[in-house]
Amino acid sequence: MRTVTATNVSLLTVALYLLDLAIKVVALGLVPEGRRPSSASAWLLLILFLPVIGLVAFWLIGSPRGVKVRLMFDHIGTSRIPGYRNMIKKLKHTAIEWHPMLPVQPLKGKWRRPDLRNHRKIVIIDGRVAFVGSLNMIDASYHNRKHERAGRKWRELLMQVSGPVVFSLNIIFATDWYLETDEVLREDVQPYASEMEPGEVLCQVVPSGPGFPDENNLRLFNSLIYSAQRRLSITSPYFVPDDSLLYDITTAAQRGIDVELFVGEPGDQFMVHHAQSSYYKALLKAGVKIYLYPAPFVLHSKHFSVDDDVAVIGSSNMDIRSFNLDFEVSVMCLSRSLTTAMRQVEDHYRSSRELTLVEWARRPLRKRYIDNVMRLMSALQ
Repeated sequence: MRTVTATNVSLLTVALYLLDLAIKVVALGLVPEGRRPSSASAWLLLILFLPVIGLVAFWLIGSPRGVKVRLMFDHIGTSRIPGYRNMIKKLKHTAIEWHPMLPVQPLKGKWRRPDLRNHRKIVIIDGRVAFVGSLNMIDASYHNRKHERAGRKWRELLMQVSGPVVFSLNIIFATDWYLETDEVLREDVQPYASEMEPGEVLCQVVPSGPGFPDENNLRLFNSLIYSAQRRLSITSPYFVPDDSLLYDITTAAQRGIDVELFVGEPGDQFMVHHAQSSYYKALLKAGVKIYLYPAPFVLHSKHFSVDDDVAVIGSSNMDIRSFNLDFEVSVMCLSRSLTTAMRQVEDHYRSSRELTLVEWARRPLRKRYIDNVMRLMSALQ
């Protein structure tokens, strides 16, 4: 019969103690990675008090799932947002593959034209579901203390899609990724033709930007406006049209189409807001109804509907910058049900104050002067 000595018991105790200590030390360095402080603290408390149980639980449900995440953001546009540097620090400690788009970083040998922007807003999940619209991935007040004190928040519209249209959006993302990394996402960008049957909504994805020889978004908008038979509802936070678009919209109103334009009463960009205001007189005289979405909210949605069966949503404003200098994406949908849903959103906007020609003619000379000067500079905004 074998006898267990005190020495063996002591060695076992020391070994278990060292193992317990090692688990806790390793956990302190590994668990917080890529987690919020509250989540990391909860896991650490479990592992510190119940090392074996906590470690097993963390390994089963708390460890990273291995989802490959790619992130791109416009360099100049994002760098102006409060908290940008802190975001970069956090990204560097994650497994996310991220890249700034159109970077202006001369010290790193990266230089693009500083007047160009990638303005697209796309989220794609597993190549099966996508989100597209006007929404930026940020708090509704843009983390700006002045906005927070004023209660100012941005109002957006986002659309979730599934089916074959996701493949088209995925190609746009993969193209942007290639431009910044020289990496071809061949394996991760594949259609799911056998699994994703076409739905009831016919969609066409329309990318646009400096990389295209034609202004795809402007051509789409002009074509649809010319085709309107009864009603045209436009939502554009930055409305600085070129001659062709202005003629299309005013002509539609003059030929009896019910044309309405939804814009924000307050402007978050001084130059653009005043340039936009310089077009209100021509629009009102043609018979266009202009609704001013009230402060403190900023209407940032970008969409329009034609008659009862065509709807367009995306990142593109109806301004010269979106037509010539920004990389944009729009989705045209042929669907009575989807257009009806968009009409419900527009009905909410219609509760805003309607601007009249009489009211607009009474504005001070000082404001007219500023509007006209900013109109001359619209190509630079």
